[in-house]
Amino acid sequence: MNKDFDVKEKDLHKHIAIDNKILLMGNPNVGKSVFFSQITGMDAISSNFSGTTVSYTQASMDLSGKKYTLIDVPGVFSLTVESQAEEVANIFLNSKPDGIICVLDATNLQRSIELALELKEYDIPIVFALNFMDVAKEKGIEINTSLLSTLLGTSVIETVAVKNKGIEELKQALYMEMYFGKGSDSCGSLGCSGCDTLEAKLKLYQTAKEITEKVRKTTTKLDKNKEKISNLMVTPKTGIPIALVIMAVSIGLIVGGGKALRAFILLPLVNDLVVPFFRGIISSIISEGIIHNILVGEYGIFVIGFEWPFALILPYVFLFYIVFSFLEDLGYLPRLGILFDNIMSKFGLQGGSIINIIMGFGCAVPAIIGTRTCTSKKERLLVTTLVCFTVPCISQTGALMELISSKSVFLFIPVIAISLAVFVFIAMIGDKLIKGRVDPMIIQVPNLLVPNLRTYGKKLTIRMKHFMSEAFGAMLIAIVIASVFKETGMLDLLAKALSPVIQGWLGLPRQAVDGLILGIVRREMSIAPLVGLDLTALQVLTASLVSLFYLPCISVFGILASEFNARTAVLIGVTTTVFAIIVGGIVNNVGMLFM
Repeated sequence: MNKDFDVKEKDLHKHIAIDNKILLMGNPNVGKSVFFSQITGMDAISSNFSGTTVSYTQASMDLSGKKYTLIDVPGVFSLTVESQAEEVANIFLNSKPDGIICVLDATNLQRSIELALELKEYDIPIVFALNFMDVAKEKGIEINTSLLSTLLGTSVIETVAVKNKGIEELKQALYMEMYFGKGSDSCGSLGCSGCDTLEAKLKLYQTAKEITEKVRKTTTKLDKNKEKISNLMVTPKTGIPIALVIMAVSIGLIVGGGKALRAFILLPLVNDLVVPFFRGIISSIISEGIIHNILVGEYGIFVIGFEWPFALILPYVFLFYIVFSFLEDLGYLPRLGILFDNIMSKFGLQGGSIINIIMGFGCAVPAIIGTRTCTSKKERLLVTTLVCFTVPCISQTGALMELISSKSVFLFIPVIAISLAVFVFIAMIGDKLIKGRVDPMIIQVPNLLVPNLRTYGKKLTIRMKHFMSEAFGAMLIAIVIASVFKETGMLDLLAKALSPVIQGWLGLPRQAVDGLILGIVRREMSIAPLVGLDLTALQVLTASLVSLFYLPCISVFGILASEFNARTAVLIGVTTTVFAIIVGGIVNNVGMLFM
């Protein structure tokens, strides 16, 4: 077992100890999450890029009248333990499951068969779902499913999971295999018994290749345009301009659309209808005083409690997930990883790490969890550090966009330039200080697909529900703290104590103290108190950089302690805070020289 990973079996015990369990397995990006949702009826986010399912999900499923627990095991390319996902997969395989559903990719059959042959070694009742049959036909790929079933020694069912085709047949085949099967032939009879040595791996590869050649026939491709576009996306000469255009269009949609939603719909709704409604009710019940002000004063819970989360944060979050989910389902993100692999390798990272970094723009928590697919502890820690230091979450980005654009859109240029310089600096320092190795990139490149509207809409709905349930509670806590601190005078005391740093070194107004305190709870709160103030361009630039590099919020701190340890969480929290204040102060003082 790879010493870089330490999956505690006691953390998996409640899942391993479950009776009547079926494992859902396959390579990353073969559509397992869609199968999970279709079979169990439980919503699970599916993504068209490698490494999405980095943790396991479980739900109840019915199999011919009997209840089973279906466990969506992390997607893996092999069962040789070289990543945490593969270690978790092995733990589940050795937990005596009743059956396995293995999803094969009809468009990348050989790689799928390699895993299928390894799974056969366990002599557990297994059936195979041959997914993406519609895409295979578009590519002119024909597969002899009957022959493949014979060679693998068990049922192979053609499926198109997003359209729910073949799901019932798959469940029936699994039932027959579990209760009436004679025991499937082990992969040893196919010539790949034991896959730990290099010789065995080569034999496994050769066996999978031979099977693929027997069952697959490629006719004239019906759609060459997608292949041409895919090649353009990963070739530097054309791929970099494409990436820049996609980035510009994405930012334009998020910033422009977010400001339009905020200015024309959400802000008038909050300020002209919602806040006056609650202010009128509360003022008729509670007379002027501290309690009244805490509820509907300048920092009132029923004032900023609506304005900050709904009118300031929500429009940018919503549009970010529209864009991000589309690029996921399109299959663009892995191609971006391939395009930037050479550049990322100079900083001790794989090109595929850019996927987790981009995920960090949504939220640092899933981005950090997503590093479980990294093949070394060094890479995990380095990507995590970069996300915490240099990547603002979408809520924080929304607040930053509103603050910067309210003064001048040209201020985005120095903010982006400085953040990129810091990214490179932190990556280079981290590569030197963090001991260990970073393996060459191995990434599954999915098909370019036009997103399925039903699946895309479901994903967007789930993500917004998660944001509303997870983020709004923390924001409400921050707003209550802000309101209480404001009305009790504690904010004024803190502002006075921190005046040499905030107003002296950073050159920011007293309200910046509110942000530094609230930012501990939620990162976007570090900038929200400054939105709407009459700040100078230098103050906007300084405040944006301090917020950008400021310490992770409580939820990120918790996941850092969970995924690594408390020492790592404290170290990252302290260094990001100190770094933010140093960078902000330098920018402010240098800027003052030119004023």
